[in-house]
Amino acid sequence: MAAPNISLINFPTVNTDRHLANHPTIALIEKCSNPDHLKQLHAQMLRAGLFFDPFSASKLIQSCAFSRFSSIDYAHKVFDQIPQPNLYSWNALIRAYATRSQLLTCLSMFSRLLRDCAEKPNKFTYPFVNKALAKLRDLELGKGIHGMAIKEGFSSDLYVANCLIHFYAECGCLDLASRVFSKRPERDVISWNSIIDGLANGGREDEAMEIFRTMDEEGVRPNDVTMVGVLTACRRMKVDVKFGKMVHSYIEKNGIKQSLILCNAILDMYTRCGGVDEAKMFFDKMVEKDIISWTTILVGTVALRRPWPFSTSCSGARQRVNLVSTLSACSELGAIGLGGWIHVYIKKESMRLNCHLATALIDMYSKCGDLEKALDVFHSVECAKDVFVWSAMIAGLGMHGCGLYAMEMFEKMLEDGVKPTAITFTNLLSACSHSGLVEEGRAFLEQMERVYNIPPRVEHYACMIDILGRAGLLEEAMALIKAMPVAPGASVWGALLRACRLHKNVELAEEVWARLHEIEPRNHGAYVLLSNVYANSGLWEKVSEVKKRMREVGLRKEPGCSSVEVNGSVHEFLVGDNTHPMSKKIYSKLGEIAERVKSEGYETKKSEVLQMVEEEEMQEKALSLHSERLALAYGLIALEQRIRIVKNLRVCEDCHCVFKVVSKVYGREIVLRDRYRFHLLLF
Repeated sequence: MAAPNISLINFPTVNTDRHLANHPTIALIEKCSNPDHLKQLHAQMLRAGLFFDPFSASKLIQSCAFSRFSSIDYAHKVFDQIPQPNLYSWNALIRAYATRSQLLTCLSMFSRLLRDCAEKPNKFTYPFVNKALAKLRDLELGKGIHGMAIKEGFSSDLYVANCLIHFYAECGCLDLASRVFSKRPERDVISWNSIIDGLANGGREDEAMEIFRTMDEEGVRPNDVTMVGVLTACRRMKVDVKFGKMVHSYIEKNGIKQSLILCNAILDMYTRCGGVDEAKMFFDKMVEKDIISWTTILVGTVALRRPWPFSTSCSGARQRVNLVSTLSACSELGAIGLGGWIHVYIKKESMRLNCHLATALIDMYSKCGDLEKALDVFHSVECAKDVFVWSAMIAGLGMHGCGLYAMEMFEKMLEDGVKPTAITFTNLLSACSHSGLVEEGRAFLEQMERVYNIPPRVEHYACMIDILGRAGLLEEAMALIKAMPVAPGASVWGALLRACRLHKNVELAEEVWARLHEIEPRNHGAYVLLSNVYANSGLWEKVSEVKKRMREVGLRKEPGCSSVEVNGSVHEFLVGDNTHPMSKKIYSKLGEIAERVKSEGYETKKSEVLQMVEEEEMQEKALSLHSERLALAYGLIALEQRIRIVKNLRVCEDCHCVFKVVSKVYGREIVLRDRYRFHLLLF
């Protein structure tokens, strides 16, 4: 349906004494199809005096905050124009901030409500606030809000109680969550789901399963969310496949909707419980699959030494979609063996290498560290290359530090008559960042809108901040952030914080961290970066303060995980891991590596140990157990040629330097990919 032509409607002058809920303007709010129409309605409401009716103004706020083209900033501006906003208006804005994870602003609005609103919070206010507190895991403040709800008589409200169960479970206070749940005279399926999920994810799987049995006995019909919690408990308990099949059968017999999230949970349960054949059969039957589905089946079957990249039973367009999804999963895993096997399969079946397949192959080879094969695929595309093929190749060159070649590729793309997109410029700016091309980065950012009519987005500014930050131009980076026409997101502040770490600028780091913390208060990476800044400057007391604060808010550093592929199987290692079947040989090889790099004159960079470890021996040991070193040791044992390692976090400077020495001493080519870049080490 076409959007209404609002500008042609003649609005009557409205007497503000009338009830205005049925005014024609209000009916049009829900029919708006873009922000311009909404702004026109806003203007008409101001002219017609509708803003003096709290209900009418609240409807506009709700549309601003929750439509598909929503703008929370615009919604707040509308709210500020209302002479006397009612509780409905306050709730709409508090809910919007909670939903968008602008948690501190949500709490600030709640504080303003208590101070400025003539009405008291109602049963809809408290759940929104609890949602924000659950994400912040602020237990003490949450208890205070709980007390307020009891005092105002809302403790018996089912909606409020369900949110409290979720809040306490998220904070890890499972006893309090269970107490709220058990005291409920009535419970709906959300009550049961909240406690089952909380117990399953909180390490009390047996209790979660017992609660589920009680739910079944009381005749409460479970839904797909319930069963995701049950399957989480099964996975964590490492039940046998037989029990897992019983749960799966229960889902089917009771006609529970098998949403994509539930299907992925079933798939994950089978692979974690050793049911690789069951996982394969279920995967083939799944009507809808996403990247999580493909990654789950790949990781699961590879971990069980039963690699199975995709179903060959389908054909045509569907088979190509399956291949593209599988290649995307291989890219994330760094599974070049599986990805290469798919490439061979494509050739063997004489499948036409269309742009979708070519883009996926280029991306896979690039992210798995084989730029030469990525270029081979690019040059073998016989059809006209679209912008996605060109952009993927530009990205591949950029992530391998070939910024000048990426720029040449961009010029060839233009010569070929292909128009760039916003993604193309993201890849170009990223290439400039990895290669230290400051002037070129400035030029591309300036040309985007002026030459190609592409307004820079947050991700483009984040790349530019990274370029300037790596070059030590921190003041210019800060000036650019202040001049941005869009609000700087976490990626922008994160890029500047990484630069502060690199250049040991403590004062600016603290300012940047405060901005980043306001946007994402539970961003554990920001805490770790600030800790790194302090550690690099020898401020160990402040390092301890950061770590203490992380513990207080329930945050933990994401564990380092590295993987190496050997004969089609991906082997994963955590820091200090000793679960691998060849752990004894791996640790023996680590000792050998330490001796050989020392004999080459290498000295440990102890500044990379981000805690106060006094003894020199303990500092060296902490570094030697990093996950990438374990993967390296296993690669040296199991592989005779190039070693490819993928890590989920940044590779520390000490590990990078050790890998360089190892490459030389052992005569091995090592490709190490971390979260931000490739480290190609040639002996």
